[in-house]
Formats: sequence, structure tokens, C-alpha cells
Amino acid sequence: MSSLITTVRNKFLEAIRSVNPPGRWKILVVDEHSQKILGSVLKQFDILEENVTQIESISNYRDPQPGLEAMYLIMPTNQNIDRVIQDFSGTPQYAGVHLFFIEGLSEPLFNRLGSSPAEPHLRTLQELYINFRAIEAQAFSVDSPELFFSIYSPPRNENGYRAARDRLEEDIRFTSKVIANVCITLNENPYIRYYVPANHPPLGPLKPHASTRPPPPPENATRWRTNLARGDTARAYESVETDYVAKLLAFMVQSNLDEYKKQNANFGKNDARPRATLIITDRSMDMMAPFLHEFTYQAMANDLLPIENGTKYTYKFQSSVGAYEDKTATLSDADNVWTEVRHMHMREAIDKLMADFNKFLEENAVFKGDNAANLNDMKEMLANLPQFQEQREKFSLHLSMAQECMGIFERDKLPLVANVEQNCATGLTAEGKTPKHLVEEMVPLLDSREVINANKVRIVSLYIQFREGVPDEDRRRLYQHARLSLAEQDAVNALTSFGVRISRGPSDKDIKKKLKPKPADDSEYDLSRYKPLIKTVIEECVIDKLDNVLFPYVKEAPSAVPIPTSLRSPPPAGSLRSAKPSWHRAARPNATVENKPRILVFVAGGMTYSEIREVYQLSTSLNKDIYIGSTHVVTPRHFVDDLKVLELGGVGSRAIPNGLAESRGQRPYQEYYDDKYYTKDGPRPQPQPKAVAPTRTTTPKAPRLIPTISHDSSSSATSSVKEEKKKRKGLFKF
Repeated sequence: MSSLITTVRNKFLEAIRSVNPPGRWKILVVDEHSQKILGSVLKQFDILEENVTQIESISNYRDPQPGLEAMYLIMPTNQNIDRVIQDFSGTPQYAGVHLFFIEGLSEPLFNRLGSSPAEPHLRTLQELYINFRAIEAQAFSVDSPELFFSIYSPPRNENGYRAARDRLEEDIRFTSKVIANVCITLNENPYIRYYVPANHPPLGPLKPHASTRPPPPPENATRWRTNLARGDTARAYESVETDYVAKLLAFMVQSNLDEYKKQNANFGKNDARPRATLIITDRSMDMMAPFLHEFTYQAMANDLLPIENGTKYTYKFQSSVGAYEDKTATLSDADNVWTEVRHMHMREAIDKLMADFNKFLEENAVFKGDNAANLNDMKEMLANLPQFQEQREKFSLHLSMAQECMGIFERDKLPLVANVEQNCATGLTAEGKTPKHLVEEMVPLLDSREVINANKVRIVSLYIQFREGVPDEDRRRLYQHARLSLAEQDAVNALTSFGVRISRGPSDKDIKKKLKPKPADDSEYDLSRYKPLIKTVIEECVIDKLDNVLFPYVKEAPSAVPIPTSLRSPPPAGSLRSAKPSWHRAARPNATVENKPRILVFVAGGMTYSEIREVYQLSTSLNKDIYIGSTHVVTPRHFVDDLKVLELGGVGSRAIPNGLAESRGQRPYQEYYDDKYYTKDGPRPQPQPKAVAPTRTTTPKAPRLIPTISHDSSSSATSSVKEEKKKRKGLFKF
């Protein structure tokens, strides 16, 4: 199984190691955005170990280092190209420059570089195509939660559809580039399928509207019997009816990969593995999953605890002297305890933690004959383990999280709440029967002051979906029982923006659903019976039973693959673009050869932790590499908060407190990209007052590196550099 985190880390390391100046040492120059991606997979120490003497920000003032070459790791924006050119206009900033762009460089920017004063100093130019966040081994993110509002917020008025659609199409184009980056990184040129909802028209700005339609066909066009004979005008006019977000995204991804394939003939070729399949869907496909209380460790903790961005958690840690102090921990794949238990049911996770803790005690002979029988025992014993600091911190972290989760579980009546939720989501009771007393079970919870309003919003939302809409008067009564605020009522009403029917009249019929969740087996916990629809989609895709109408292919299906007639040659050796990374051309010596096609899933509008969990579990049960990505990761709490302000275009939300930006109309993609990755220049240093009597022994503060580093440094200079390097480990000049 190829880990996305490991793959991205190796690509960065390969790029850094490929820069070998004559003097061995080099400077790394990054921008704000590339540094975030780099920092998500590599620590400063790891970077400085690769003969990097200093890490600098391209937006800050930097002292000239004419004796050293620099590696620039930057986003391909006009602003950054201006900065690179400025660095080599007049006195060169560095002895040479190795340019590594996080993703593809446009032709106009490439031509600007080639005709600039920086061109004689260029030693390398590579495009890495790693502009995405590898958040887990099998999960990635665009890291753009604001796209939720761009996709689903309805325009404020009839005149706003054109501008809203222009903005959304820019966001979709950007997202398609990110997905293409993932495919290129994995060396996969996949078959692409996309979700076409059967029960509602396109949503948000894509809703068919006169201002966004192409001109209508001539009046006599309808006399033609076939769609082909009617002409492009008629087809374009009607295509708006099927412009779903997943469809637009899928076609743009295909276009990006086709363009890359023209420049890289060997892209996607792998004799050991068939082509992958990329499935693109959106949040509206499964509106049950974001509301449900989940009781697997990671999903439950992110739902109930104040975990920042799914990774940062602050808890009370008992120090070796017995005092309690606040400690912030990072939940990541580097924590082996976390990765082992995160997808377990909370009951199993606690049992696993206690078993591992007791095993640790036995192996280290700390408490002879004593074992922890419960979480409180663990807490007392951990206080007496100062000599095992690292393991102590890990166990303390997960003990604290598990205890806090179970406390909220009891306090907020989650056993009763979750039972109603599961009955609504699955349409069955724990005994497998139709829930006939759902209202009687639900109304006392809505009336109760012990159940928080956020949970009442979740119950009502699930119940309305279970009933496929309720009469307006019934919905009003539900709001009264739950004592929902106007904002909380807005959250429930916002379900209509996802194609959910919330009002139901006497003549409305049941909706025939083509996608249904898999039934729970007997081994499932009663409060964890619902399985996200993504599980159904992946399983049916694997056995080739996924509906081609619901998930059509962008181009050819696997059974209709054309035989390639020719191979394009790679770019000429003299081109700056020829320095392509070799990470995808040969397998590593110790890599396991896998011959099963991979599956990639992308959920526009946010993915849940339950969906991430299903991908890992399916990957194990099906013995396949499966990856999932999204615009961002959603938790139920944040999802409800976003629904409250959906009609307002995100005003007051966590992601974009000021709401969606005004549309700039149709413009070149590079202009949109430059705006997205714009960074302010840092202030220039103030001139220092002149010393009254400067002497030769005065040491200026500005230079950060030993000036004796040169291409032909002696052995004594080399040892001096090593000493200086040790002093400067951990230095980030921002």
C-alpha cells in the first residue's frame, strides 16, 4: 500500500537531494503556501540534514549570498516569478538558482523566465505536481472549506446567477488541478466516473437559469428526430440541465490529465497494475452521514472534542512531579497508537489501549503483578512512569480523549439520541424491523433540556430525510418541540440546497433511490448500523456493478480501451522542462508489486471521518489501494454551523467569516491562481545608525552564514561549516 504522506515526502526529498552545488551547501527558499505543504510531511531537522544551511521566505528581505546556490520551492504565480527575476536583476542574490514549482508552470510564465535576467543563472526547472494536502496515508484534501459555500449557496437574487456560476467554475477548475496533481503523483491516468443525481437538478449556482444558458436553438430545430442531427446549439442549450458539479469537475480533471499526457508520454504506464478508476461525487449524494453520531474513535473524538483541524488536541497532562499542565498533542500518522485504534469502535479502542498499556507494563517490569482494569487505573499508573516519557505522553493523550468522549456520551444522552438517528438513517430498528414508534421515541428527546440543540438539529434533519419530507405544519411542530432558534431552523431548511425534499404534500410519492446503504451484519454495534453510501459505490465499482447511468464515464470504459497507436517522444534534452522527476518511472527495490487497480474517490463539498474510515476498511477487506479526497473534512458540529449560514453565502462561518468574495467575472485562470496564492512582501530592515568608531573586530548581525563557504572550501572550512550547521538546525528565517 503506497502512503500518500510517504510518497509526497519522498518527492520532496528527491527534489532537495537532486540539487548538488559544487560547494555542497545550499539555501532553500519557500513561500507561505509551499512551506505549509512541505511542513506537513517533513520536519525542519529532516530538511536541514540534506545539506540545507538555511530556509528563507521568498516574501521576506534576504541578505545576498553570492557564494551559495539556492533551491526555490514555490507556487507558480506571477508574483513569485517577479521575485525570482528581481533576485537576479543587477547583483545576483545567489550563485545559481534551482527552481522547483509545486505544480505546473504556465507557458507565459515559463517564457517570462526564459527571457529574463534570471535565465543565465538557472540550473534546474522542475514541476513537482504535489499541490495537495496528504492528511493521512489514504486521504488528501484541497484544504479549501470555503468551496462548500461556492458549490451550494444559492445566489442572493435572480441577477446573481451569472456571477455565482463564474466564481464556481473558477473554483472547480482549481479543484480539478489539485485532483490531477494527486493522479500525477500516484502515476495514475485513471478512468473517470462522476455522480449524476437521479432525483434533483443541478444545485446552487449551477441550477438552470436563463442568465447562464447558452442561446436557444432555432425554432425549427425540434423537428429533427435525433439529438445528433439537432446540432451543437440545441445540445448546448439543454446541457445546462445536467451541469452537475461532479460532471464539470470530472471533465476538467480529464482535460488536465490529457494535457499532461501530451507532455509526458509514459504517464500512467504501469505493467504491474491495470489503470485506476477515479470516482467523483459530491456531498449531496449522502446527506445522512454528516449528521450521524459515530462511535469509532477518530470520528467520535472529532465530533465531540475541541480538536483543531483534525490534528491538534489540548488536554491536561500530569507531569512527573504530579502537577497538571495543558499540553497540545498532534494526532497524525506518526503516532502509532493513534493509527492502530482510530477506526475501532470506542469500546474496542479502550480495550486495545488497556491491553497495550498492560503489555507495556509487563515488558518493562514496572508494576509487577499489577494490571490496569479500567481507565482510572491507567490514569493512576501513568502518573508513576516519569522514566518512560514518550510512551507515557501517548497513553495519557488517548486516555484523556477516551475518558472525555465517554463522559459526553453519558451526559448528552447519546445512547438514546443515536438510536433514533440510526433508525432514521437505516429505515430499520436494531431488530431489522420498520420503526413504527419513531415519533414517540424522538419527541421526548426534542422536549428534553438535557439534549443540546445541536443534537436536536441532527435528529430533525435525519427524521425529515427518513420521511422524504414532512408537511409544513409537522415541521413547524418539530421546531417548537426542539425549541430551535431561527438559525438552527435555517440549518434544517438548508437541506433543500442539497436536493433533499423537506416539505411533503398529500400527492407526493416516495422517491425511488438508486443508491442504498449496505445493510448491517449481525456483528455491528446497534448504534453503528448505518454505512455511508460511499461504501456501496466502491464495492459496486469493484465488482463492476456500479450503475453507468448514475456514474457514467467521462471517456472510455475499461471494456472499451483503445490500443495506443503511437508514443510521443519526451521533450528535448536541452529544454529546462526536461528535468522531470523520476519518482514514477521505476519501483523502489523493496516495494511490493501490486497488480490490482487502484480506486480514487473525490467528494466535492466535504468528506466525513466515517467515509475516511470506510475507505481504510474496504482497502483491507478488498486488498486494494483505495484513496479518498475532498475539498475539506467535515464534522457534524461544523457541518450544522455551515448550514446555518448557507443562504448567506458563508457570512459568519469559520472558513470565510466575511462570506464569499465578489465574483471577478470570467478571467484567465492564472489571474485567479495569483489571487489565491498572493502573499504580502515582508518589510525591509531599517537602516542601522552608523557606529561612532567602527573597528575591524566588529561583527555585523545581518549575515546568518559563515562567509568562508565556497565551492573549493578546504577541510578546515568544511569542519567549520559543520559546526555552524549544528548551531543553526531548527532555524526558519520568516
